[in-house]
Amino acid sequence: MVRLTQINGEEIVINAELIETIEQAHDTILTLTTTRKIRVKEGLDEIIEKVVEYRKRISGSSLEDRLKA
Repeated sequence: MVRLTQINGEEIVINAELIETIEQAHDTILTLTTTRKIRVKEGLDEIIEKVVEYRKRISGSSLEDRLKA
């Protein structure tokens, strides 16, 4: 789960596993696997960082650590 801010300023928590695409326009638009679209204030790179951190938390190790094993 990642915390993001909707355009109206309300915080939303999104299941990172449901994010299908992220589009950077004036706003950032997430398209979920359910076809729902959500506009958020965070930029593309910030969302990617949040998703990577989420995946590290759930896996218990980073991709680099797993590749070294």
